This record gives sequence, C-alpha cells and structure tokens, in this order.
Amino acid sequence: MEPAGPDFSGTYEMQDQMGRPAINTVFIPSAMKDTYNTTVPSQQAAAFKSTIQTGLETLSPAYANPGDANALGLDSDDFSGLLATDVLNVSLDGTTTFFDGTNVLTGRALADDVITVELLLIFGGEDFGENPTLSDDHVDANDKAFLTSFPYLASPW
Repeated sequence: MEPAGPDFSGTYEMQDQMGRPAINTVFIPSAMKDTYNTTVPSQQAAAFKSTIQTGLETLSPAYANPGDANALGLDSDDFSGLLATDVLNVSLDGTTTFFDGTNVLTGRALADDVITVELLLIFGGEDFGENPTLSDDHVDANDKAFLTSFPYLASPW
C-alpha cells in the first residue's frame, strides 16, 4: 500500500542552510561550510559572527570607516550578528517581505528581489546611494511566472 502523503519517518541530517540566500555562500569560507551548515541557528552568531564581520569589512567599502552603517542603521558589528543567524524571519501579523521600502526581513515573497536587497544592505551605505555598481544584480524579476497554487515556484524550464 502506498503512503497517502510524504513519509517523514526515519532519521534526518541537516545538510545545508540558506535562510538568507548568498550569505552562507559569500561570507562563510569553504573550510567552515560543513560546520556552519550543521550549526543550529541559535548558536551561529557566537560561532560565525566574527568571520562574517571580517568578510563584510573586507568586501564592502560602505563599512570602511568607524561608524559606517547600512540603511537599517546597523554598523558592521550589528549587521554581522544579524547575518550570522541564518533564519528567515516571518511576521505573523504584518507584511511578508524581504524589503519593501518600509518593512525589512519580515518574510519573503517569491517575487522579492532578495539578492539586490542584500547587495544594498552590504554595499549601499546609509542611504543605498554608496557603491551603486555593487548594489544591484540587475535581475529584476523571475523569467517565468510563479504558479498560483502550491508549490508556487515556476517551472525551472
């Protein structure tokens, strides 16, 4: 007899984390990825914040001077702490968006331009005006329409 739905029996092992796309890819060195991917989010900031902060300050001229902050008002120390905990926050009673000009990291709609928002927060400085050539991936929309029912993702081809 075939199971009526997904079979969740058995033992599972966490293999990868990407609550916020590209953060793990960009800021966690290859030698640390297995450890990062198997560290529970509540312990990631303690273990990886300094690594992410070093990468952030090395990559982004927007954090080159003491007191520099991004558009959220977060300096490299605070922003690194936020990034180190790789979870996708969800607002249960508000707008669901990665960033809509007002709401920040309250979820993620499929059409949200997540990579550009991350680039703006990493390179854009206090008003998103710094480093414009580094602050946009120039991919403004999915190339296929999202489905109107579960799983909502567009076909990959």
